[in-house]
Amino acid sequence: MRYRLIIEYDGAEFCGWQSQADGRAVQDALQHAIASFCGETVTVYGAGRTDSGVHARGQVAHIDLDTAPQPDRVRDGINFHLRPSPVAVRAAHYARADFDARFSALARHYRYRIISQRAPVVLARDQAWWVPQPLDVAAMREASQYLLGKHDFSTFRASQCQANSPVRTLDVLDVSGGDEGIDIVARARSFLHSQVRSMAGALKLVGQGKWLPEDMKAALEATDRRACAPVAPAHGLTFMSVDYPEEMLAEPRENKSQEK
Repeated sequence: MRYRLIIEYDGAEFCGWQSQADGRAVQDALQHAIASFCGETVTVYGAGRTDSGVHARGQVAHIDLDTAPQPDRVRDGINFHLRPSPVAVRAAHYARADFDARFSALARHYRYRIISQRAPVVLARDQAWWVPQPLDVAAMREASQYLLGKHDFSTFRASQCQANSPVRTLDVLDVSGGDEGIDIVARARSFLHSQVRSMAGALKLVGQGKWLPEDMKAALEATDRRACAPVAPAHGLTFMSVDYPEEMLAEPRENKSQEK
């Protein structure tokens, strides 16, 4: 029986999504909790492999269970055994047998948050990048538009990125906000390793006046990692949600009939 899980976590205590030998990954925490809940050893397949320190509000994953508990029992059972780790299953749904959290995805949404103020950030210090100088949001928004569309994003790609191609299509890159916080919102079918954080680091330089908006275009066209700005810290990034075809979200009738 396949299930689709919506997962939230604070990335500060994890070494990232993907399972590690020391068991400190989000995937490890979930798999251990599932084994404690129902006695089954499963692999939790996620929609995106977030880096160490990166948070998630709407990570999506799928699992297969030999038993067929109702989705609410799956959610509550996993969450019981996750405590006190800062990760929770927000919702669980029956899924089609061919649903794949990663390969069925149409788009992934990320948000990078910057708080630009003279005083240190206190309440949101683990969820946003503190920049103690004012930033020009209009200039950042203008610069962001140079990255829209299909490009070779080698400049904004981590040196250890394992993707076969640096070409990606960026559907949305928007900058909004002000004194209360600046949000950089990105949407694409898929992203390169550290792409969003690399773009956020460059946009911050534009906001500080160290780069002109046109410098973003030059950096992109350089297709050279050395042309990129310093990468923004991980704790400001949150994986917000994933889009799927409507038919992939339909609840299979055969699963309902086997509820226990």
